[in-house]
Amino acid sequence: MNLSLNTSSQKQSNETREVKILILGSGPAGLAAALYAARAELKPVILTGMQLGGQAALTATIENYPGFPEGINGTELGDIFQKHAEKFGAHFEIDVAESVDLSKRPFVIHAQNADYIADALIISTGSKLKMLNIPGEATFVGKGVSFCATCDGWFFKEKEVAVVGGGDSAIEEAIFLTRFASRVIVIHRRDTLRAGPILVKRAMENPKIKFIWDTIVEEIIGDQKVKSIKILNLRTKASSVFKTDGIFIFIGNNPNSEIFKGQLALDEKGYIVTDNMMRTSVEGVFAAGEISDPSFRQVVTSAGMGAAAAIQATRFLESK
Repeated sequence: MNLSLNTSSQKQSNETREVKILILGSGPAGLAAALYAARAELKPVILTGMQLGGQAALTATIENYPGFPEGINGTELGDIFQKHAEKFGAHFEIDVAESVDLSKRPFVIHAQNADYIADALIISTGSKLKMLNIPGEATFVGKGVSFCATCDGWFFKEKEVAVVGGGDSAIEEAIFLTRFASRVIVIHRRDTLRAGPILVKRAMENPKIKFIWDTIVEEIIGDQKVKSIKILNLRTKASSVFKTDGIFIFIGNNPNSEIFKGQLALDEKGYIVTDNMMRTSVEGVFAAGEISDPSFRQVVTSAGMGAAAAIQATRFLESK
């Protein structure tokens, strides 16, 4: 993305800035919120975090975002979003919020490079994927290692893939992958699945899905792309290697909500609780995207939530 660091904010770490609306995060939700808030002439400031474009920027080709039938690189899509928002006056800062005080308005947000006083706040800090943290995993992201079957399943037509995990997400994605892959091997560290009964039944009855129980993946092996994986049976302690064209990892997500604990209502998994208007438990604070969405986690749904949050924030400010 075309973001340039504001060096003045680095030099003046104690600088305090007053803004009408502050947006935390630069994934699809934050970028869409920036556009809508900018068009409302609120001059939004967006703290991008260190991952410009959010998780979408890690996707080599996004093929399911409307308007791009040939697909588009995740970073490129984020760049387009950013330029669109900047056209209407959005201002981007490469900075990370470290703490917040939401006990009263205006809200106070302490970031690495400056402090912000905001009349309204949109939180779109997203979530971070749980990774296996094994050799080869980071190396082959986008080259056979994926965390999104909806995004990348098409690339594995008539190929064999492995799915790691045993919860609802893993089994849902394994079933989805059978639309494309010739065979799907589900690798689970236990001998029973944690997914719901209906999903389990569908997976067990699908002739394309096979299971490897009581097993973990120790290493992902390849050259330019994934070629095989090394697995370990936790009961027998036997290791083996088998060929696969890809590995999809679904062992969960962790919402980036640490700094909001004790200040906003969170669910049992740490996601920010919102109503259908993107409003949180604190008036004037809104949340959008994967920080409050454990279910869909798509670029298009996050962007829609971001737009809705900005519209509601605009209405809130107008009412005050």
